[in-house]
Amino acid sequence: KKKKKPKLLNKFDKTIKAELDAAEKLRKKGKAEEALRAFEALVNQYPQSPRARYGKAQSEDDLAEKMRSNEMLQKAINTYDEVVSLPNVPSDLIKLSLKREADRQQFLGRMRGSLVTLQKLVQLFPSDTSFKNDLGVGYLLIGDNSNAKKVYEEVLSLAPNDGFAKVHYGFILKAENKIAESIPYLKEGLESGDPGTDDGRFYFHLGDALQRMGDKDAYKWYELGYQRGHFASVWQRSLYNVKGLKAQPWWTARETGYTELVKSLEKNWKLIRDEGLAVMDKKRSLFLPEDENLREKGDWSQFTLWQQGRKNENACKSVPKTCALLERFPEATGCRRGQIKYSIMHPGTHVWPHTGPTNCRLRMHLGLVIPKEGCRIRCAQENRSWEEGKVLIFDDSFEHEVWQDAEDYRLIFIVDVWHPELTAQQRRTLPAI
Repeated sequence: KKKKKPKLLNKFDKTIKAELDAAEKLRKKGKAEEALRAFEALVNQYPQSPRARYGKAQSEDDLAEKMRSNEMLQKAINTYDEVVSLPNVPSDLIKLSLKREADRQQFLGRMRGSLVTLQKLVQLFPSDTSFKNDLGVGYLLIGDNSNAKKVYEEVLSLAPNDGFAKVHYGFILKAENKIAESIPYLKEGLESGDPGTDDGRFYFHLGDALQRMGDKDAYKWYELGYQRGHFASVWQRSLYNVKGLKAQPWWTARETGYTELVKSLEKNWKLIRDEGLAVMDKKRSLFLPEDENLREKGDWSQFTLWQQGRKNENACKSVPKTCALLERFPEATGCRRGQIKYSIMHPGTHVWPHTGPTNCRLRMHLGLVIPKEGCRIRCAQENRSWEEGKVLIFDDSFEHEVWQDAEDYRLIFIVDVWHPELTAQQRRTLPAI
């Protein structure tokens, strides 16, 4: 069906249609400054005109983009808000104004403000599920999953086949660790092909949920996610990527170019091990359980020294020599998309197949205390084992999985480094993860 054109003029605005059209023509031609002057003149002359006010907001919006000015954008947000408070505003104009206002508030990082705007839309148009869907996203953006969940439950009670609501509802169930329950929602939502459903996160989480249920269909969804351009490959499924970086699951020290760091770790492995063991003995509580919900079962803890390129001064007091050794290697300590940490895994632990968030780092594992057998790691399609005093290097944006079926604990030291092909400029400016 053809979309109806929105009705934007009330009775009064129809009488000044020629003036409104002339101002709009300037805006459409990209003459933002002239359009703004024309709409401002109309607002001064006809303060009750919703369409003139909306044109002014759009012109401020255009100008904000042109000037890259947040101040001008805030003006536009305020003007969109004024439109709605005028008398006899056509409902299509109210919808457009508030939707754009919410969108621009989110762009400025005003998440709570945008929530208020979206709530207003939902109150004014309770039967329009698309506004409820947007409100759900607004809650997710501030990390309020429980209110988002209620919103999507409402949408699905009104529109049981709404694909957008389904993928988001499935996404929330998955975050609550309701793995089996999340699958049909994610799957049907993606199959609907509704706008807003074709998003890498949904392919990522559906595949992950299926893998955890032992369902080989996972790879069909990964394949589809790859074909749709969300993943670099079926095996490499990170979502925060820099295009064109060399991609392979396993690396040698020489390939990374970080041979000095690897030599230094291997030469000093006993020192690193002994400081780690002393922390384990004296202050077990410094080792915190792995918190990303990646374990099927078992006991896996870590003691973090650097996180997102920031040194944990307190932790380093317990392992001073190890930290001093690392200070010489900015590719590791300055890696804002990684960590440096001790990792202990106890027998009977299995870590689900999973994928790191970014292709911008490589991960080094230095073996410290490695049981004779029973410990292995798979990255993509190849299994390896750790050795005491030796460094393994892999790209954790590729799917990897870990088994610990030994008699005793396994202790390794993890050092993330920038991907060697990133420029100095990228290393300085990429946002932390």
